[in-house]
Amino acid sequence: MVTTQVSSTQRGILPNISWQTFETMLAEMGNNRTTRLTYDQGTLEIMTPLMPHEHNNRLLEHLVFTLAVELNLNIKSIGSTTCKRPDLLRGVEPDSAFYIQNEPLMRQKQNLDLTQDPPPDLVIEVDYTSASVDRLSIYLALGVPEVWRYNEPVMQIYRLQEGTYIPCDISPSFANLPLTTEIPRFLQESLNNGEISMIRSFRAWVRQQQKN
Repeated sequence: MVTTQVSSTQRGILPNISWQTFETMLAEMGNNRTTRLTYDQGTLEIMTPLMPHEHNNRLLEHLVFTLAVELNLNIKSIGSTTCKRPDLLRGVEPDSAFYIQNEPLMRQKQNLDLTQDPPPDLVIEVDYTSASVDRLSIYLALGVPEVWRYNEPVMQIYRLQEGTYIPCDISPSFANLPLTTEIPRFLQESLNNGEISMIRSFRAWVRQQQKN
């Protein structure tokens, strides 16, 4: 296994891994773990997030919930639930994932089966440049409509359109707000003023945007 470490994650790569081995590892490792697995047609990546990674991920989750509350949207968070399709030989555990448009359909679901269920409406990836597996191509194969990628201090939004991801500055899920420019600013504010102060400022900004 090839192992690399950057400031916010530690990753290992295993080549020539069968789908059955991937499924066995998921079952044996269980749900109460810090590692996240990505499987792409025989290549398995094992990632252990460190504190900088988890800190930014949690802040982004807080901002998503704030957006949902202020825009009066129901939302279902599924965290890093494994999103997999055996027919595609692809599986991924996002940093965070949410159902928004399909929340009513998924509200009472306790298990995710992407051969029958829709993919998450939004996934978040933090520090994606250190990944050895192209996770964006996996989300594309799974049909995820919107992906946020944050590599401090840059945020990108990708919207699924006609079978490909189109970079955009606004979020289709959240009233077309200009989040790629504003979210990095608020995350920086959290370092200066604290997380609660930042959330309050972000909430006020969202409300002001609705008035404009």
